[in-house]
Amino acid sequence: MNTIKTMLCAVMLLAFTVFGVAQEGLTTTQWQADVDFLKEEVHSNFPFLFKKVTAEEWDAAAAEFRNAIPNLESHEIKVGFSKMVAMFKYGHTQVPFSTLAKYGVLPVNLYHFKDGVYVEGTTKAHEKINGAKVLSVGAFSVEEALAMIRPVVPVENDSYFKAYGIRFLGVPAVLHAQGVIPELGTTVEITVEKEGNTFTYALPQIAYEDLSRDYNLTKPNETWISARSTADTPLYLQKLNDTYFNFEYLPDSKTLYVRQSSVFDHETETIAEFYQRLFAFADTNEISKFIYDVRLNGGGNNYNNKGLIQGILARPELNIEGKFFFIIGRQTFSACQNLTNEIENYTNAIMVGEPTAENKNFYGDNKKVTLPNSKINMYLSFAWWQDLPQWENADATFPIIGIEPTFEEYQNNQDPVLEFILTQDMSDIVTDPMEHFTQLFMQGKVDQLRTDAARILSDPLYAAIPFDVQFMKAAENLEFQGQHEGALLIYQLLTESYPEHAEVWSKFAHMLEVVGQTEAAQQARQKAELLGGK
Repeated sequence: MNTIKTMLCAVMLLAFTVFGVAQEGLTTTQWQADVDFLKEEVHSNFPFLFKKVTAEEWDAAAAEFRNAIPNLESHEIKVGFSKMVAMFKYGHTQVPFSTLAKYGVLPVNLYHFKDGVYVEGTTKAHEKINGAKVLSVGAFSVEEALAMIRPVVPVENDSYFKAYGIRFLGVPAVLHAQGVIPELGTTVEITVEKEGNTFTYALPQIAYEDLSRDYNLTKPNETWISARSTADTPLYLQKLNDTYFNFEYLPDSKTLYVRQSSVFDHETETIAEFYQRLFAFADTNEISKFIYDVRLNGGGNNYNNKGLIQGILARPELNIEGKFFFIIGRQTFSACQNLTNEIENYTNAIMVGEPTAENKNFYGDNKKVTLPNSKINMYLSFAWWQDLPQWENADATFPIIGIEPTFEEYQNNQDPVLEFILTQDMSDIVTDPMEHFTQLFMQGKVDQLRTDAARILSDPLYAAIPFDVQFMKAAENLEFQGQHEGALLIYQLLTESYPEHAEVWSKFAHMLEVVGQTEAAQQARQKAELLGGK
């Protein structure tokens, strides 16, 4: 009998050695077979996804992941699959958040405001930290922790990560897999600041199904509480649970405010019916400002966008620069990115708010792919949506006027975006800075271009616009067209506005070489190297 037990233990030890530490009933060989399946599926049916990452880079990461599997636990392997898919950097191409969250989540809803990450809501049992600013998670600052979990998120741009990536900071399985916490236990310690006091707080795990949130904000109920005062509710948060569409007329300012939080029909009203009701009201009331708010709109069916565009274009009295404002934000995504593109293309709306969560042109609609052994579902995009020429593509639609709320503003039901539109005199605002710069450049008004560029690029009002990227793209286009002196001028302007930007100096050095200014080019290249450039 003892001999049989000894033999059995030996067989079990051998199996553990061969199959590794992976759990959930799968052997190392089975997990690795899933990696091979994913690799073959991507190369055979989705090779077009190699747009932001090369096939060689992705294959190398897949091989490294495959080799690491014998030493990983099942939750670490699932995080590994999420990282593999996230490398394509398209929000629609993903392993669903629930796949990782099902291991358990922390009982908090975190939100990244202008002034930091805060506990936007939690359960009543943890009211002590409700509204607290998060300083660290485990042994890492919140900024470090966010950077560590970022590879797990199918990050399309920084706005996408702010809106949807921060959820992963509340998943202990992800925190452990990414080294934020040393072991996967029953609690996670966070350090917070509230009312002038800094303290460490241990948060237990709860079931993913016990979360209560919508539009990435806490949905209060008998268990969950929000940090936002319930004394009042700003317009963009009103009737969220009742309908996707809502409009209000503000008689004092003769403002028609519209909130659309989906591009799907609602069970109480179709989009077509809403548009009909909206424009019927607009046709029979005096309107000084027309504000259309899609900051919470995560998409839907982009074929529903046509009715809004037709309605606006049929009413030139609404489609006036300085009268028509379009509010975008970190949750503006998918079919609502298509809507934003159409608004930008065909109307005179001024974009206000935060950058969108989607690239202007992007891979959208996805196909479910199920791994054969683990049965993990992942969604790989196949439809390329291109509303703009490739040279006009960008990481996001950036608002002309960038406004991001602070926690205090949110907590007190203030809406700085709407307040700005209602109170700001728009006569002194350059509503299309890049077009303004282009016109000055074309007219040869170099001195004014320098003056205006210095003023606008330093104005916090325009802080959301990535002028460095846009200027460099313009310079590259000029160089491609053989307009070397024009390209050189733009790079010189960039060195004046972004003196600590290594890539700017490197590009400037290259252009100086092209025009034959060898000595100046060498000095610029030395500057780039000092700043960390190559």
